[in-house]
Amino acid sequence: MIVHAAPAGAAQVTRPASAADAWRPRVMAALGDSISAGFNACGWYVPCASRSWSTGDHPSVRSHYLRLGDLGSGTPPRTVNLAVPGSTSAGLAGQMARAISRGADYVTILLGAQDACVREERLMTPVDLYESRMAQALAAFRAGRPGGRVFLASVPDVGRLWRIGKGSTVARGFWAVGRICPTMLARPTSTSPADRARRDRVRARIAGYNAALARVCAAYGPACRYDGGEVFAQRFTLGHVSKWDFFHPNAAGQRLIAEKTFRMMGDWFAEDGADPVADPVEEPLSAPLPAPPLPAPFPAP
Repeated sequence: MIVHAAPAGAAQVTRPASAADAWRPRVMAALGDSISAGFNACGWYVPCASRSWSTGDHPSVRSHYLRLGDLGSGTPPRTVNLAVPGSTSAGLAGQMARAISRGADYVTILLGAQDACVREERLMTPVDLYESRMAQALAAFRAGRPGGRVFLASVPDVGRLWRIGKGSTVARGFWAVGRICPTMLARPTSTSPADRARRDRVRARIAGYNAALARVCAAYGPACRYDGGEVFAQRFTLGHVSKWDFFHPNAAGQRLIAEKTFRMMGDWFAEDGADPVADPVEEPLSAPLPAPPLPAPFPAP
């Protein structure tokens, strides 16, 4: 019997799965921003829900939805993608209300990059407000769908994106023309103390959001799972981002998110102690790394 250990920051201690308690959702909903909407994953500046890490149906991504189908027990869930490109935590309550009205009993949430990727630092969403909005949305879900379950994915590290893209003339061009995440990506080649400190503060704010997700999920109880900072910790490369903006995940990036996050829920979905369907081309999952509340500053170039 395989025991699936919970990641750091997860809401509960896991236990061996059995056929008697393996759980299957009937309706799953993707909530969040452009990442969950699959923005720029298959077309020029358009959402591409088929490539969503959560509810996508394209085989190249092997989303949560497709992996649930691969488990081979019962009917795959119906899906609805309610993620809105450009959404911040302020939009989560509305998305959650729509998920409840559609009868969702499994929701995934990946939301927060746009709370930090604003025109100026002073406009970034405070961590306590972000946490309050998340908690309120989950409280609404509990009230509206008492038997439902929630998966919270950590906010990706946009500082990692800066580090892998700042040396690319093409990437810098897209960031400048599109005014993409200026709090982190403005003046990408600058090594001035002010710009380095700005990037550190933005990265720390995102880590603060992730710490808030861990707290909210823990308070919700066993029906919530947080990824323990796994998405934040991923070492994404330029091969994982769209060549149309060098910011959003392409199909390969969406697949990586799906692979790393789905394994976090083995005790929810597995039967007879079997591992949930894994991606054979991926290396074994290492122990997930929690996002620190205050990450270390970027090293000097």
